[in-house]
Formats: sequence, C-alpha cells, structure tokens
Amino acid sequence: MKYITLSIFASLMTIGACAQNDMSAYDLNRPFGWAMCTSMTSADDYALTGGGEQTESNTITLTSDGEGIDMATKITNAINSYSIVILDGQKGDFCIGSTMSIKNKIGKTIVGINNARLCTKFYLTDEIKQALDDANVKSASTSSGTGGTLSNGKSVGEEREYKTRQTIIDLTGDTYETYQKAGIFSFSKCYNFIIRNLVLVGPGPCDVGGNDLISLTGSQHFWVDHCELTDGMDGNFDITNSSDMNTVTWCKFAYTDRAYDHMNSNLIGSSDSEAADYLNTTMACNVWGYKCNQRMPMARAGNIHLIDNFYDCAGNSVAVNPRKNSEFLVENCYFATGVKQFSQSEAISYVFKDCYSEDTYTFQQKGTTTVPYEYQKFDVMSVPEELNKYAGATLENPLFISVNEETTSIITKMADEEIRTEYFLLNGLRTANINKGINIVRTTHKNGTTEIKKILVK
Repeated sequence: MKYITLSIFASLMTIGACAQNDMSAYDLNRPFGWAMCTSMTSADDYALTGGGEQTESNTITLTSDGEGIDMATKITNAINSYSIVILDGQKGDFCIGSTMSIKNKIGKTIVGINNARLCTKFYLTDEIKQALDDANVKSASTSSGTGGTLSNGKSVGEEREYKTRQTIIDLTGDTYETYQKAGIFSFSKCYNFIIRNLVLVGPGPCDVGGNDLISLTGSQHFWVDHCELTDGMDGNFDITNSSDMNTVTWCKFAYTDRAYDHMNSNLIGSSDSEAADYLNTTMACNVWGYKCNQRMPMARAGNIHLIDNFYDCAGNSVAVNPRKNSEFLVENCYFATGVKQFSQSEAISYVFKDCYSEDTYTFQQKGTTTVPYEYQKFDVMSVPEELNKYAGATLENPLFISVNEETTSIITKMADEEIRTEYFLLNGLRTANINKGINIVRTTHKNGTTEIKKILVK
C-alpha cells in the first residue's frame, strides 16, 4: 500500500500527555483483515476512517453524570450528532439503563479514556439467582416447543427461557421485562466505525432472550479494538443479520460470579438461513477467559479468521464452533489446560495452523480456508504472556493509530501522490467512479488535510 487513510484522531490536549501507547510489539495499532476489504477477493481496498479527522465541532467528550444516573440517552445523542465521541471515566462509571440503539450511521469513532466503564443499571442479584435455583431453571429444556405463555401474555418457545423470565417477573414485578434491554450498544445498518479502549460490564448472563453488550446487525466495516466485555446477558459481542467485513482485535471476553447460565460469548450469524456471502470476520489477539463456556466464536456463515487468540476458559463446553455455511481459518491460537477446543456441525471447512494446546489434542481439518489480505502472526508460545499484558482496555492514547511500522501519528501519510480523490456510496462502500445520486467525495492532500463533501449527480 502506498498510503493509509486513517485520520480519526484527537489533539494531544484532549487527553493530556503525548506519550505513545505502552503496547505489545506485535500490536499493529491499526485495523487490518476483513474490515479493510470490500469483497471476498479484494484486500486493503476499504478506507476505514471512523469519525475522520478531529475538529472542535465534530468531537464531544462526556463524563459520568453520577452514580446510578442513566447516561444512555446522552451517549446515544452524542454518537448521532458527533463524528468522534470520547468517553472519559475520570468522574466514574457510565450507567446504562437500556441498550443504546444506533441506526443507519456512517463514519463514527467511540473511544474510552481514564478507565471508561459502561455498566448496565440492571444486574443479576443473589436473590434473583436463588429464585432461579428454587425454580430448577437449569434443569429445564432448551428445545424449541417446550415453553409456554408468560403471565404478561408473551409466548416463549423454550422451557428454560420461559421459566427464567417468569421467575424474574414474579420476583421483580417487571411485567414489561425491561431487564431484557440490559445491554450496551446495538448497531443496525451502520458502517465505518472504530471502537477502542472501552470496558463494558453487563448484568450477568441468563437465558431470557436479552440483549448483548455489543451487537452488530446488518453493519459493516467495524474495527473493535482493545475493549473488555464482561457479563453480557445474552452474548458479549454478537455479529448477525448480514453484517460483514468486521475486525475484532486485542479484546478480552469473560464472565464473573454474576453469571447464572448462558455464558455464550460470541455469536456470528443468528440462524442457519444467514447468507453465506456475509459475516466475514477477523478476530485477532483476543482472550476468552473466566467462565466463558461456548461461542468463541460460534459462526453459522462467513469466512472466520482467528489469529493469535488465547483460550483460558477451563471447564468450558466448546470454544471454536463452526456451523453450517461457515469457513474457519484458525492460526497460532493457544488453548490452556482443560479447554475444550472444538466442535463443528456441517461447516464448509475448518483449518488449524500452528495452534497449541496444553492438553494432548489433535486439531481437526476439513477442506481449505484462505483470506485475501496479508497479516502478521507471532510465536504461539508467547500468546498468553503478550495477551495477558496488553489485551483489553490498556491503551494510553486510543485516539492514535500507527500509519507504518515505525511511527505513530494523527496525520494522514501520503507517498507519491500530491492529492487523492475517493468516491463512496452513502452506505460507506468505496466505488471506482462517481455515480448517479448522492456521493461522498473525499479529497486527501499530501500535507495531511482532508476534505469530505456530499455531491448530487443527476
């Protein structure tokens, strides 16, 4: 590549000192993989810019309004109105009363500084978990057709979910089941997003058909980096409904003792009917830790590339789980003692390369799986040490990104060209030429300045 068009980031005055991040030598500190592709055969041809170059008018910094004060509406409005949203944890945690729904947005950057934590207001208490035990919920069936009708009139297909929801309704009196919305972010038909350095804390998982900490539905070209996701009610981070071309790097997934059941961390594809041409996902340098039980990830479709991940979740049911219409390429992943590595069902292919298990294990193979982009790997035996130290919300300056192997800068670097003009559709996809209708035209000059305009062509 002659240039990298990533210019999303803030002035040093926003976050204080100008020191570079204390990060792993293996951390590219920039998006790569499927998030930078536009097709199954293209590579590094998508300009993932997030919120673009920071200005005073397109950036907002938020702090907590106080313990227990719901910040969901304020944060949602900020994301809708500004290109770059900085969540500053210096005044405490951000309380989230219900999942923040972001729809039809293009080009946003959301980062955390000063240990920014977003925590759901509702959480599973010991009283709720005891009531679920008294109702023998964990012995109930999860098969379709075994459920019933709740006291609020809603029909539930599975017995376990039915008993869980009815027990919580009886205990709390919440007939509207507002607890189901105890998630953090839901992105629907959004494109070109960067999310970094956030800690997301959920209510604890239980089988109620609830929300995720992050969900992508019909959304493309997301880079989620250096985040920590713990105790999602349904999933920690699910990618479904024709989402595509997304990359997740240097994140941690885990559960705490809040967890009741349904510790199913990462789902890719909501049903076997998901289109096979979507859901292409790169997951690199991530940790699946305490109490993660299943879905690390489970995918029903798509080309899923797993690189340099650490599975430290002994006693789980299954980690890597290809399903119908999916293709998995698993490289340099490290499985700790007691981790059940793999199970598949009707997958197109699954290929393990240079993986390591502390238990005696022969990695299975079927077919071939390739990706169109270039990438780096590091020694699998160093994966636990590197990820335990550097994965998660460990960035000092999350608004900075590496533009090459030697330097970190907020300025777009150009090589041979004095000026470059690029054309995008409203959905964020780049095109070769300007088209009829509304076009996004971005002009980048060699001095690093960028102009973005909307142009109507009749």
